[in-house]
Amino acid sequence: MIAMILVSGLAVQLLAHRLRVPSVIFYLAIGVVLGPEVLGLVTLETFGDGLEIIVGLSVAIIVFEGAFALQVDRIRRASTVSLRLVTVSAIVMFLGTAAAVRAFTDGTWEVALLIGALLVATGPTVITPILNVVRVRDHVATALETEGIVNDVTAAIVAVVIFETLLLDDLGVPATVLSFLQRFGVGVAAGLLATVVIYVLLDSDLVPERDVQASQFLVLAAAIGSFAAAEAVAAEAGIAAAATSGILLGNLGLDNREEIESFAQNTTTIVLSFVFISLAALIDVEAIAGLGVGVVAIVAVIILVLRPLGAFVATLGVERFTRPERLFIASVGPRGIIPASVATLFAIELELAGSVAAGELLVGTVFAVIFATVLIEAGLARQIGEYLGVSPMRTIIIGGGRVGQALATRLENRGEYVVVVESDPEVVERARADGFTVYEGDGSDTETLREANIEDAKRLITTTSDDDINLLACQLAITKFDVESVYSRVNDPDNVDAFDSMGVRGIDASTATAVAIDDEIERPALTHWMNELGDNHDVQEVEVTSQKLAGKTIRDLNAQIPDGTFVAVVSRDGENHVPTADSVLEIGDHVTFIGDTDAVRRAMDRFHPHD
Repeated sequence: MIAMILVSGLAVQLLAHRLRVPSVIFYLAIGVVLGPEVLGLVTLETFGDGLEIIVGLSVAIIVFEGAFALQVDRIRRASTVSLRLVTVSAIVMFLGTAAAVRAFTDGTWEVALLIGALLVATGPTVITPILNVVRVRDHVATALETEGIVNDVTAAIVAVVIFETLLLDDLGVPATVLSFLQRFGVGVAAGLLATVVIYVLLDSDLVPERDVQASQFLVLAAAIGSFAAAEAVAAEAGIAAAATSGILLGNLGLDNREEIESFAQNTTTIVLSFVFISLAALIDVEAIAGLGVGVVAIVAVIILVLRPLGAFVATLGVERFTRPERLFIASVGPRGIIPASVATLFAIELELAGSVAAGELLVGTVFAVIFATVLIEAGLARQIGEYLGVSPMRTIIIGGGRVGQALATRLENRGEYVVVVESDPEVVERARADGFTVYEGDGSDTETLREANIEDAKRLITTTSDDDINLLACQLAITKFDVESVYSRVNDPDNVDAFDSMGVRGIDASTATAVAIDDEIERPALTHWMNELGDNHDVQEVEVTSQKLAGKTIRDLNAQIPDGTFVAVVSRDGENHVPTADSVLEIGDHVTFIGDTDAVRRAMDRFHPHD
């Protein structure tokens, strides 16, 4: 049975990738088919007492992997929205769900609060598959990922505390708050201890710097070890421990970081498919149906009222988030493993204690919300994202050689989404090994470009050493796919006019080389500085879109321009000029910043907050 679940999960992962649909949809479907409602192959008795252990360790790995990928600089860019999502918005969902359960069912306030606490959690189990399908701007992805990880931790601990202190023992609110703080503190302490131990081992002579496998296993040990240590002290504290160790280790600059992250992602794929299918098989359709129209009303309140309200509160006044991005966050908040696993275990305990009705209400409501949100919000995530237009600019580079890869590196360092198209299998393999997204095929072929999703691209660049291939690819991009911006490397100077006649910005390789040599002779310091962009300095041009800054002079905006950068050029209506202190910036102007990388990035965020 375990083999069947694993093979099914990995198979549908490939299918989901092919169809560009979040994999959790298929996990849910397979779980229902294998469960007691259809084939009856997977039931509570299948795993016996081991279900709690399997789910716990799986969740620890999943949460750790998501936390490991959260970099501090990423969190900082969406810090305001992320903080609101895990505080104010979480409280809105918690209390609003509890009120809806109390209003539309016969449940007590204790059961309603328990359900409300569980349904705060979204989690990386459902958010990550969505973000794999719908590519959004980094600050949107970070906000959703941070919400999922933090709310998974707090929701699990709050639910356990409410269950033990209010539902079973009725100890009151003060005891509930104290118990939450104790468990959370245990989790953080265990995660911190695991981080110190693993970091010391990785930094010691016991693990050679190039021993990738040892690094991978030690980091995985941090996830499992911190979870187990915390769980030995307090129930559900292990999730906080896994999240803590993940965030800390992910931001310590470990050697072999990319290999470690890839290993963690692959491990998560395996355990995610197994645990989600297993828990989906335990969906009690009779319990859901027994709740009648009340559960429909609860689901409607959560999807149509509470989630949009929480997203509105979280993004209020944050200019960086566009209206479509706000709507996307409001539309995507499916529930995953934490509510399903904890609700299942609580329902068993309630039934053993004689509270059968409370157990059925708990598991019926939780699984109804999981089923509805996964089916609607996760299942339609790609269509919602496409309708709202939340995906960043996609750049397709034809040619994965040295020029193509060097260009892809520079573009990705600026946060753009780059897809490289290359026909040579050896070049494809090397480019993928270096971390690039590569599609194997002929870049001058219509079907190849279509399969590389050129319809979503706003820019195409050809960099091959064959002008015929470059010209044909550019022609297809313009005439068949209406790509907005097309650029090309031109190897033979005599072909420049042919590219220009089609509206392609041709870069003559010979002239570019001559200019580079001349710059090296006449202005070597500036040339070296420009060639090292991305190290600790940068030059970027950005459109002014901030209403707060428009209509002001450079002198007035001096406080908004971070130390370490300055405005070098202002472009308006195709004319460029070096601004004076009295130059006024307007919406639509293009400003070029020169300076330290971080300072330039902060300036861009302030002047153009929507990208």
